[in-house]
Amino acid sequence: MTEHVPHILRSDAQDNRERILDAARALFSADGLDVPMREIARRAEVGPATLYRHFPTKETLVAEAFADQLNACRAIVDEGCADPDPWRGLRLVIERICELHARDRGFTEAFLSAFPGVTDVAAGREYTVRAVAGLAQRAKEAGHLRSDFVLDDLILVLMANKGIRAASTDTQVMASRRFAGLVIQAFEACPRHTPLPPAARL
Repeated sequence: MTEHVPHILRSDAQDNRERILDAARALFSADGLDVPMREIARRAEVGPATLYRHFPTKETLVAEAFADQLNACRAIVDEGCADPDPWRGLRLVIERICELHARDRGFTEAFLSAFPGVTDVAAGREYTVRAVAGLAQRAKEAGHLRSDFVLDDLILVLMANKGIRAASTDTQVMASRRFAGLVIQAFEACPRHTPLPPAARL
C-alpha cells in the first residue's frame, strides 16, 4: 500500500495544478490580470496554500497559464517570416495573431501589459515585435506595405482587436477575421480591395 501513496499524491498534485491553470486562464480572460490569487484558488476549488505551493507568485502563474499561446504566437511569426513573399507573410501574421488574441483576451492583456516580472511574456513580445519589424521592412522594400507603417501600428491593431466583444468565442473570432481584413487593406501600399471575410453580428 505504501508504495502507491507517493504516486497518488503526485496525481492529486497534478490535478490541482491543472485546475489552478484552468481557473486562472478563465478568470484572466474574463477579468484581466488583476484578479486576486485567492479568487483563482476559490474557482479552482483548492486552498490558497495549495495554489502558492504550485505558483509562488502571480508572475509565475501568468507565465505558465499563457505558455501555449506564447508558443503559438512564436510559431505564427516564424511561419510568416519564412514565407519568401514578405507581404503574404505579414498578412498571415496579422490574421493569425488577431485570431489567437480574439480567442483569449487574457493573453492579449498579458502580451500588451508591462506586468512586472513575467519575463517569459516580455521575451515573447520582444521576439514578436523584432521579427515583425524585419518582415515589415521587407514588405516595404517589395513595394507592398505602405511606407509610413510603423511597429506601433501593430500594437494599435492588437489593442483594437482586444475591444471586440461578442456573445460567443466563434462570433468574436469571426469579427476579428473581418477586422484583420480591413487592417490589411489599410496597410497595403496600393489597396486592391479584395473581398473581406464575412461580417459577424455583434
